Amino acid sequence: MKTIHDIEEKIENKTANILTAQELKEQFRNNNEITVEDVDIVTTGTCGVMSGTTAILHLPVDKPGSFQKAKKVYLNGIESYPGPCPNEYLGSVDLIVYGTNHSQTIPDYGGGFLFKDLIDNKKIDVTVIDINDNKIKTSISLDEIPFAKLMGTRMAFKNYTAFTNPTAETVKSIFNAKPMNGEYSELSFSGCGDINPLQNDPEMNIITENTKALLNGASATVISTGTRSTSQKPNLMIIGDMKNMNSKYIGGFKTGLGPEVYNTVSIPIPVLNEDILSNLKVLNNDIDLPLADIHGRHLPLSTINYGLMWDNVNYRPSQDLNKCLNCDSCSAENSCPTNAYHKNKTIDMNLCYGCGMCKTSCPHNVVNMNLGKIVFNNQEISVTCRQSDKLKAINLTHDLKNQLLNGDFKL
Repeated sequence: MKTIHDIEEKIENKTANILTAQELKEQFRNNNEITVEDVDIVTTGTCGVMSGTTAILHLPVDKPGSFQKAKKVYLNGIESYPGPCPNEYLGSVDLIVYGTNHSQTIPDYGGGFLFKDLIDNKKIDVTVIDINDNKIKTSISLDEIPFAKLMGTRMAFKNYTAFTNPTAETVKSIFNAKPMNGEYSELSFSGCGDINPLQNDPEMNIITENTKALLNGASATVISTGTRSTSQKPNLMIIGDMKNMNSKYIGGFKTGLGPEVYNTVSIPIPVLNEDILSNLKVLNNDIDLPLADIHGRHLPLSTINYGLMWDNVNYRPSQDLNKCLNCDSCSAENSCPTNAYHKNKTIDMNLCYGCGMCKTSCPHNVVNMNLGKIVFNNQEISVTCRQSDKLKAINLTHDLKNQLLNGDFKL
């Protein structure tokens, strides 16, 4: 049995063996024997739409005394909530901004897109309506905001659900990037399978309150279990500093019911004993994924597994531009939930989420991408939308591994 102190000493002496979850799983898939002595830390990760994301800001607006108290605040047209502390005559406001709120001035723009713009240090339009109905306007960037934290009230769910639509009518839902067509013609899902933190620590023996993590590239802390956490379906409440985040790990994601927000989380699991190592042996095929009717998570249809979602698939699209007909309205561009696909035949890979919507939307097969498929009721259903990005999750686990090895991240 090892201790945290033992591992920290090995890191200091440059003898620690740290693997990403993906690297460890490849060892297990190749039937390589791994012992507690072979690995010291495994960096797990997940990336997905996480609706319970909130920014907490202290926002300078104008000089002290310029207005008595803010009643309403809008950031790029997104309603934000002043308080709870009084801001009387301060000229600044404490704010809560929901990642799920939608802009009243910018189409298809929500809190996730706002958070990404802030972290990119873009100027944000601010409108304050005070208690006397005076309107104060300004613009601000993250560098000018003295306090900016991002908190997820329920992140990194251990158990997610896949969805399909059994009916003939299309259904608008947050669980698909566009209204979902019916008669079992589409399938969407979330979760990064066997690299997800809580899949590798299902009883939360290692991941507990005050566990350190990376949230969108910034050092963060697990505060507690999340708002809808249960022993069967745990999730986490995590908080981190927006000023240290990397915008490639966070952003907006347009759904059938408007824009949402996605985040990327990585958590280290020190391998102290055989029980911890045993939990780390879980592979995609071992993890059940409920298949539900898009009309509600309470309407289960079957159970599939993450091997069908993530094994032998593509994480990113490629293009055969010879097939492009230069349509007046590009279906792939219009369907892209992160604004990564452009009509000029380019895909911004910094914005790409690997969701597959460009593949499933283009009628001319310009986009190539294997998204996986299942068989249900003797009918083949192809995955048409991913609401999790395994590549971003893998990349963040590598970032965490490097920070641990460099001594920049302490257990």
